[in-house]
Amino acid sequence: MVEQGINRVVIAGGGTAGWMTAAALSHLVARPLKITLVESDDIGTVGVGEATIPTLLTINRLLKIPEPEFIRETSGTFKLGIQFENWTRPGDHYIHSFGDTGKGCWAGGFQHFWLRGQREGVASDYGDYCLELKAAEAEKFGLSKETNINYAYHLDATRYGQYLRKRAEAAGVERIEGKIAHVKLNAESGNIEQLEMASGQLVEGDLFIDCTGFKALLSEGALGTGFDDWSHWLPCNRAWAMPSELDGAPVPYTRAIAHSGGWQWRIPLQHRAGNGLVYSSDSYSDDEALSVLQSHVTEKAVADPRLIRFTTGQRKQYWRRNCIAIGLSSGFIEPMESTSIHFIQNAIMWLLLMFPEQGIDDALVKEYNQRLRSEAEHIRDFIVLHYRLNARHGEPFWDYLRSMPIPDSLAQRMALFEMSGRVFKPQDDVFSENSWVQVMLGQGLKPKGYHNIADAMSSQQLSAYLASTAEQVAKQLQTMPKHDEFVKRYSAL
Repeated sequence: MVEQGINRVVIAGGGTAGWMTAAALSHLVARPLKITLVESDDIGTVGVGEATIPTLLTINRLLKIPEPEFIRETSGTFKLGIQFENWTRPGDHYIHSFGDTGKGCWAGGFQHFWLRGQREGVASDYGDYCLELKAAEAEKFGLSKETNINYAYHLDATRYGQYLRKRAEAAGVERIEGKIAHVKLNAESGNIEQLEMASGQLVEGDLFIDCTGFKALLSEGALGTGFDDWSHWLPCNRAWAMPSELDGAPVPYTRAIAHSGGWQWRIPLQHRAGNGLVYSSDSYSDDEALSVLQSHVTEKAVADPRLIRFTTGQRKQYWRRNCIAIGLSSGFIEPMESTSIHFIQNAIMWLLLMFPEQGIDDALVKEYNQRLRSEAEHIRDFIVLHYRLNARHGEPFWDYLRSMPIPDSLAQRMALFEMSGRVFKPQDDVFSENSWVQVMLGQGLKPKGYHNIADAMSSQQLSAYLASTAEQVAKQLQTMPKHDEFVKRYSAL
């Protein structure tokens, strides 16, 4: 599939996906490109991705975005992890934090030393050895040379898109207002040649980026790429989203609260809270789900509730012919672990690494698709893990999820951890070994054994090692300010 060089890039759709792509291509491709973004003010954006994971720091730094300015412009706060509430049983909770827990060695992670310590009665809670987790619990956050902390953000996704738009347009990206009426294909190659706007304007390009959301007007509507449906593993297909006033200081973590037929998110920004309920239409009617959400949000709503319908899964090809689907047009995995913006960023980063300088060829397209599909499947498994390990008995929604068949890849990971405490991280898995350990332990999957490297220490050495690790965490925690105080000072820089 050899073609002429890529000089004209057309991005269909704005929002976070479109403007992040435009900003990245205009700043990070080291040669001139004609970049055009078409969008309509009449078409709203879904606005997903108000909670993020630490990978967002990478693209922000590549774009040389000053962090205090970013926090200020997006009404952002800092995020150290996610607190899962009522997932094992009502009243229980645990935190999946972004940091490392303790220090392992070449043969095994910290969990092996902790497991031995548990057997010998010298280990406290697993989270006591993680600075990010203890800081989240204490509602603290700070950045200093002495404290190496791993974090992400809570942000207003609409404001983030607007912020990126300003940077992209300043770098020469042209925006065309209007709706796409028709996608014209080349009769011989099947490639996209141009977008015909409702106004009659024709927008030509060499490479087209589909950021048209769930509709996937280019990759599905014009090219018929196809979709892998994961609803049998992830049956939730609805979400109500409802922003509200923020009662109290914003905490540095997202909340994911289980209910009888779904789960609720809570995302604290500087100026408001993001709230939502993810559920299956087989468990709640839309009216029932909205009632559940509204009954658990005590603050005044600042906008009308918005219903989002979706199907979990991924496009069969992220890159087909001369079109790349980025964002919701490429697929969707529910927002439990805040990966929506990460999927956008990941697609952009691989595009930058594989940008078709001389033209598009099959080997390039195949490699790109393999990379993105593999990572999406790892994330899918991580999300399914939370559901599979629930202990909410007597509720049909949760009973089904606890007993359903799961992907073989996930079954293998769970079996390995249950027998030996081992977790092996594939290179293309965005979630760390410690993330898998925290969730499996947090939801009650405790290993029967551990790696024998942990037996190399004497009992006295092990006890001293665990105690000193916890003391280091506690010492660092004492020096950190309250999260809301830090945000106010930092965003004013």
